[in-house]
Amino acid sequence: LSAGQSRWTDLHVGGRALKVGIVGGTGYTGVELLRLLVRHPAVELAVITSRSEVGRPVAELFPNLRRHLNIRFAAPDLERLQACDLVFFATPNGTAMKMVPELLQAGTRVIDLAADFRIRDVSVWERWYGMTHACPDLLAEAVYGLPEMNREKVKSARLVANPGCYPTAVTLGLLPLIEQGVISGDGLIADCKSGVSGAGRAANVAMLMGEVGESFKAYAVPGHRHLPEIEQNLSGAAGRPVALTFVPHLLPMIRGIHATLYGRLQQEVDLQMLFQQRYADEPFVDVMPPGSHPETRSVRGVNDCRIAVHRPQDGDTLVVLSVIDNLVKGAAGQALHNMNLMLGLGETVGLDAVGLIP
Repeated sequence: LSAGQSRWTDLHVGGRALKVGIVGGTGYTGVELLRLLVRHPAVELAVITSRSEVGRPVAELFPNLRRHLNIRFAAPDLERLQACDLVFFATPNGTAMKMVPELLQAGTRVIDLAADFRIRDVSVWERWYGMTHACPDLLAEAVYGLPEMNREKVKSARLVANPGCYPTAVTLGLLPLIEQGVISGDGLIADCKSGVSGAGRAANVAMLMGEVGESFKAYAVPGHRHLPEIEQNLSGAAGRPVALTFVPHLLPMIRGIHATLYGRLQQEVDLQMLFQQRYADEPFVDVMPPGSHPETRSVRGVNDCRIAVHRPQDGDTLVVLSVIDNLVKGAAGQALHNMNLMLGLGETVGLDAVGLIP
C-alpha cells in the first residue's frame, strides 16, 4: 500500500473492512460508484439495493463489473443498511430523506448523491424540487460535501450532501475569486455544457442518439435546479448574496462538463498565483499553466477538476474554464472522497486513476 492508503489500517479491528451499502445502484451514478468501490482497499460492499432488480447479479446488469463484484441486488431492507458503517444514496431526489433519519439513529453515516440535503432553506428546496421535505430538521446538520470548501466539517459529519455536477464545476472555478473579492458578485455568468449521462439512465426519447447526435442546445434557461445550489455556495463564500446567470447546454457526448465562467474584475491581483495558492494542497484540483484551455477528455473517468484562468485583452472581464467528469468529480468520485474523509482514510485512496485518452 502507498503511504496514503496505509492510513486506513489503524481503523480496522482484526482486519475488518469497513462495510458500505448503496441504495439505488442501477443508474449511471450507481454503477460509477460501484466501479470505484470495487478497487477501494479499505471497504467491503455489503449491500446494494434495487426494487426493480431484486435477486439479479449486479455484474449481469453491468458487465464491466464481472470478476470484480459477486453480489446481487437486494430489496432496501433497513436493518441490513443499518448494519453498514456508511450508506450511499444514488437514488432520485426525494428518496433519501425518507430513510436517512432511521439510519442516523442507528449510527450509520450517510452520503446522499441526490439533492435532498443540499439546500439549507427548506422553502427554497421545496419550491425548486416540487415536494414537501420529509426531514427538514436535518438540513441544518447536513454538511455540503465539497471537500475543497468544507473538508473539516465533512470529516466529522453524520450526513453529507454530495454536490451536484454543475455546482461542482462552477463553484471550484469561481471560488478563489469570490473568496478574495477579486470579482464583483454581481453579473456573474456560468455558461455550462454537459454530456448526456447527466440526464440519467432512465428511458427518455430526448436523450436518444438520434435526437442528441450532431446537435447542440441550451435548456432550462428560465431556471435549473442547480442554480440555488450554486448561489448558496458563492453567496456563502462572498459573505453576501451574489447575482448569477446560469445557462446549461447539452452536448452530444456521454461524459464531461465544461463550465465557461465570466466575472468583472474589481481589484488587480496575480490571477494565476491566486488560483495556484488556493488549490496548492487540493489533490483533485489541477490549476493549469497560463494560456491553457482544459479539455473534458483529460478528466474522463477521474476525480479531477482542471481549471484555467484568462483575462482576455487585459480587460476587466475574467474568464475561467473549469472541466470535470460529471459522473466522477461531479458525483461518485466526490462521494468516495467524502467517504474517505468521514471514515478517516487517506483522501486519495481508490481515486488515483488516470484519465482515459482517447
